[in-house]
Amino acid sequence: MTENSYRAQAGDFNPIIADHRIQGISRPSLSYWQDAWLRLKANARAMVSLYIVIALLFFTIAGPYIWTVDPAFQDLDQVSQPPNIDRKATLIKPYPIWDGSTGTVDVKDSETLYLAQAANTESVRLLWHVMPGAEGYRLYRNIFPFEQGQSMGLPLFTTFSPQNRLFEDLLDLTPRTFYYTLVALNATGQETSEVVNIAVEVQRVLTIEQAVSKGLVDSAEEVDVGDVVYLKLHPMGTDYLGRDMLARLMYGARISLFIGIFAPLIFVSFGVLYGSTAGFMGGKIDQVLMRFSDFVVALPFLLFMILFKIAFGIGPGESGVMPMLIAMVVLSWPSTARLVRGQILQIREEGYIAASRLLGAKSRYLIMRHMIPNTMGVILVTITFAVPSAIFTEAFLSFIGMGVAPPTPSWGSMCFEGIKTMLTHPHELIFPALLISITVLAFNLLGDGLRDALDAKMRSRE
Repeated sequence: MTENSYRAQAGDFNPIIADHRIQGISRPSLSYWQDAWLRLKANARAMVSLYIVIALLFFTIAGPYIWTVDPAFQDLDQVSQPPNIDRKATLIKPYPIWDGSTGTVDVKDSETLYLAQAANTESVRLLWHVMPGAEGYRLYRNIFPFEQGQSMGLPLFTTFSPQNRLFEDLLDLTPRTFYYTLVALNATGQETSEVVNIAVEVQRVLTIEQAVSKGLVDSAEEVDVGDVVYLKLHPMGTDYLGRDMLARLMYGARISLFIGIFAPLIFVSFGVLYGSTAGFMGGKIDQVLMRFSDFVVALPFLLFMILFKIAFGIGPGESGVMPMLIAMVVLSWPSTARLVRGQILQIREEGYIAASRLLGAKSRYLIMRHMIPNTMGVILVTITFAVPSAIFTEAFLSFIGMGVAPPTPSWGSMCFEGIKTMLTHPHELIFPALLISITVLAFNLLGDGLRDALDAKMRSRE
């Protein structure tokens, strides 16, 4: 030892107090699908869309068992009625023949055109005083207020006798405001500038016998004239034939969602098998298979839809659900096949595929065990985007009369029926169109959320 060397002693060191707390993993290990679910839950739009899809399925499957109204039943007392209408009806005596007399209505001499009795859905009884220079009269009815230069409405009555100054309207009266216009005619039958108008509020009435026959009251002894009864409830109104809109939307959802979900499941499944086979085999087989898919893409959908309808013997005005389903399945799989083929071409070059080959794995095992499971994310996203496309296709075909035909309800056929009355009764078009829009939007947003949640590259950026 040298002169400056020093030998360490035990007292030269202080003891270290160790922290005996157990260190745990801050975040537990998650599987691919667990992590995808957490990422999906963090996406508010995707979760709202998922809840909407679940609600639509409940509306479709359980709805008809809760709301048990027959979608084909016609309530002729409530034709083309919007939601939340006044369902009250006053009971009256059976219809009496009108002799032209006035009832309890207070007639003012200043009013040229006036009501003889209170207006109701049984009849509107009108009287009028002599108009200057009139050799005859013509009476019009409209559902819109009279404006100069505009149509006066439906001509109800024409007379060339100045003494004939009464009219009883019995034509299709509903509880609403009607606008009557009386025009004086000259000696040649031409309309003059003498015009008077009256707005008539029509009240709903029923006879006691009608109330009993419609099941609104149990027996005639329970009610009396002047009592109020309530018509059957229609939460979403009725269509132009008096059919319940809610019931038709529920049954229509069964067809629209059946085609929108069942058809994509079939053609996506076929596209997955077709594309995985082409991508895995490669070479000439891949080229032949993909050239055939290019040929299918070039086929016109509407032409094949017409050919399938002819082949199934479906004539004009008949529902073509099966031809539409087959046309979608036959012509819609190539896009999925292309997408899956691209994924398979990438996956088959991975190291674990080569290791499985060395261990003796066969082609079928590699496809079913490794390749298709690793493309499940892409497949799920493809299905969620294919569903709204199929729903929209069904709605479009039914709208143009090539899909589901009336009286069978579907959202597309209901839109076709509702567009005829969209100006006067917009609810007949709004409700089915709104359900189509909500369904398509929900599936699209859910597809966006699934794509982000299942994309491994997205996780690496966070």
